[in-house]
Amino acid sequence: MSGDTIECFNCGHANPSWAQVCRSCGAPIRPDGPAGSGPHGIFPTDQASLITIGGTVGAIALAIVLGLFLSGVIPAVPAVTPSPTPSASASASPSVEPSVLESVAPSGSAQALIGTVTFGTGLNPDTKEVTGPTTSFTAASAAFAHSITLSEPFGVNKIQEEVIRVGDDGTETIVQARDELDASATSLIAGYKSPVTVAALITGWGTGTFILRVYRGAELLAEGGFSLS
Repeated sequence: MSGDTIECFNCGHANPSWAQVCRSCGAPIRPDGPAGSGPHGIFPTDQASLITIGGTVGAIALAIVLGLFLSGVIPAVPAVTPSPTPSASASASPSVEPSVLESVAPSGSAQALIGTVTFGTGLNPDTKEVTGPTTSFTAASAAFAHSITLSEPFGVNKIQEEVIRVGDDGTETIVQARDELDASATSLIAGYKSPVTVAALITGWGTGTFILRVYRGAELLAEGGFSLS
């Protein structure tokens, strides 16, 4: 100790004569000696000592935090790369599936019909079956007749028939709108003979290929094809 300073017995650093702890190592300077002329108390209260102690504590804390960070205890915050926002021109257009045109079958051909139609040049009035069966009629044919046979009774006393001419391109043209005919509700067969000649039918309907369709209300029961020439 010399003059207004006192050496730390622990590290030898020169401190003010009134200092109670070493500014360098923080050890008590005079643990058993008389109090100096400076501040008194268990903890140092002079500004210089407080600054020294605060700097030391701060350096220790910074070293601890840095050590933890480098050792991986404190995980680093991952860098976030912003996702690029696609421009309107870069957005993909919705895929377009090729259109499949639905094949439209002629009316009634896709249905499971419960009856059949046969044609002939005459009709047996007792059995309601045709005679001289044929599907080709000319102006010289004796008559135009047809019979309808079902797999179940007609169930009604009235049925409807229509006649359609089929064009070369498959188009259908109604030449006789639905006409109501008598039937027996308990019968499985019905027969009809046209009251006009085949020549008269050709005059009214023309020549070509035709389809005769039989209905029970809205239900298609049977259909058959024939020709006029």
